Amino acid sequence: MSKKRQAIGANGIALPLLPPDRDSRVWARLVRIMFYLPGFMGLLLIKAGEPASFGITVEMLMLSSASAIVGGLFIGAQSSGAGADAASKIANWSGALVLELMAVVPFLAAIPALFHELATSELLHSRGVSTPTINIALGASELLPMAAILPFMLYQLGGYGTLSYLVSKPVNWILNLGILFVIIGRYIAYRGSHFQIERQLSGLLVIAMVVTVFYGAIKLKRMQTAYDANCVKKDKDDE
Repeated sequence: MSKKRQAIGANGIALPLLPPDRDSRVWARLVRIMFYLPGFMGLLLIKAGEPASFGITVEMLMLSSASAIVGGLFIGAQSSGAGADAASKIANWSGALVLELMAVVPFLAAIPALFHELATSELLHSRGVSTPTINIALGASELLPMAAILPFMLYQLGGYGTLSYLVSKPVNWILNLGILFVIIGRYIAYRGSHFQIERQLSGLLVIAMVVTVFYGAIKLKRMQTAYDANCVKKDKDDE
């Protein structure tokens, strides 16, 4: 049987609803993947030639890779044993929040443009006398890499993500639909060669994710502090 946390504290007031305990080993493996994969794709884009959206796409990939390391620092600080405080008890959830919003979201935002740049790279596709420009007729299939955002929306809105424990359901929908629309908007701007708009939307997306992560980590610590202060007893079943 799964262990249940206390719902009512010693003072008769409802305790904060914290996220469930999660296996930090799974998140640690994801840290390794999210560190190497965006970096590899960034190098692949650099080797692909002179892509039009080179700068911002590589920036998003590097942000994803660097954020994975920061998320790993949080996850490594997780502890529930002797000497554990509120910060160490919520470290795993805070690290998950960093990975979800600052590693995965920039990665998903960079993938559509990365695919198009690789598909139209002058180094990867030879040009002849009769074909002075690269013109790959991908059609609607060009949008396939963007489809990865859909299961991410399911993860976030279906209650699997950490964010669903920190904000109300309407706010959660607004934030995640905002992520979806900004990713779509920046790709439309990229394909229309409106690179200044693409950069602005990318900056907006990153700022929103940073603010959300700061808010989430601080709220998680406050929730854990309130839980520890008001729970009736403190044993393995209540942590």
